[in-house]
Amino acid sequence: MNPRRLVSAHDREILRLAVPAFGALVAEPLFLLTDSAIIGHLGTGQLGGLGVAGQALSTLVYLCVFLAYGTTAGVARQVGAGDLRAAIRQGIDGMWLALAIGAVLVAAAWPLVPAIVDAFGASADVAPYAETYLRVSLFGIPSMLVVLAGTGVLRGLQDTRTPLLVSVGGFGGNLVLNVLFVIVLEWGIAGSAWGTVLAQTGSAAVYVAVVLRGARRHGAPVRPDAAGLRTAATAGFGLLLRTAALRVVLIAGTSIAARMGDAEIAAYQVGFQVWTLLAFALDAIAIAGQAITGRYLGASDVAGTRAVTRRMVGWGIACGVLFGALILVVRPWLPGLFTGDGDVRDLLLASLLLVALLQPIAGVVFVLDGILIGAGDGGYLAATTLVATLVFLPAALVAYRTGGGLVGLWIAIGLWMGTRMLTLGLRARGDRWMVTGAVR
Repeated sequence: MNPRRLVSAHDREILRLAVPAFGALVAEPLFLLTDSAIIGHLGTGQLGGLGVAGQALSTLVYLCVFLAYGTTAGVARQVGAGDLRAAIRQGIDGMWLALAIGAVLVAAAWPLVPAIVDAFGASADVAPYAETYLRVSLFGIPSMLVVLAGTGVLRGLQDTRTPLLVSVGGFGGNLVLNVLFVIVLEWGIAGSAWGTVLAQTGSAAVYVAVVLRGARRHGAPVRPDAAGLRTAATAGFGLLLRTAALRVVLIAGTSIAARMGDAEIAAYQVGFQVWTLLAFALDAIAIAGQAITGRYLGASDVAGTRAVTRRMVGWGIACGVLFGALILVVRPWLPGLFTGDGDVRDLLLASLLLVALLQPIAGVVFVLDGILIGAGDGGYLAATTLVATLVFLPAALVAYRTGGGLVGLWIAIGLWMGTRMLTLGLRARGDRWMVTGAVR
């Protein structure tokens, strides 16, 4: 075998973008983990309030992840076309859109805080703390969305190192502020919320400063542009629908597992956390795919786009096989780290087997999803993700109605992933998604 075939010319580029992206993805959940560790010492009610408010906030922000993805694709195309001024301009439009959406969300959610907390089923002891944390944290949503858009700008500019540094700095700031406000000043759960808001605002300020510096260097205007805002919103609509369909699967899976029984929901949550951890690594390759694909198509390099697509899919499959093998190796011992309940252990052992078997499929799905996002193929992604969701929902319901248990639920997730792999693979094999030029 020719050794050169084992190492592609694209590998260094993929790793240069994917490795820092993985670090940033892992750093982001540390915000809530830090809050949990500190608030947990205040009492059960406070910790439960954080859990409820955190779920509400994560839902709002998760639906707006298109601000990062859409901005990455648009900026990368302009970079590939050699127009850095237009790239920065498009990124600034994305950040203005993020700020506008954030302001609307704050205004809309503020009077609905009690209803939102109630919708999550908070008890009378938990609800007051959840409402306090959520009301304060709402002020951080504009900053959180600006961070998403700013991350997209830098990824589009082929820079994933700066977002990693910002994520690490934000985590450190959040930790210090939470200790100060909660432990030293004794502000309670509101202090934790204010600490997180300030840390998020600081992260957003860093992104704004970096983008403004780029705008000055390349002579890009920084005022909001109506046409640019419409373009950013239109590009993100398909990704919003895609994300909403994905969220339906996540919520439905948890809801069905909870209705199966206490042991089932406990085992499902642990299994899904393992799935999520591995998804971060696969999503890092997908992020590299967004940035690289957008740049190649912007440069009208169809052959290069096809070649790097094949290589990234290879990376996805290889990582999926590796992750699956690792799960199988640690599977006999992993349940003992989380529970001493025999029923939960048995359910988790069965779940982890399916999680392991699904990893190669997940590797293909995550990578192709990122590549098509980078190509700006949001409409197709929205339609096919909806199709996959419609495959999952009845399959999951059958698993529940027929007593299929967690194995049946994970099989439904496998059908969902298999449908996504089929539809994404068919699209990637064709040429319709490879629209070239600075603008799709």
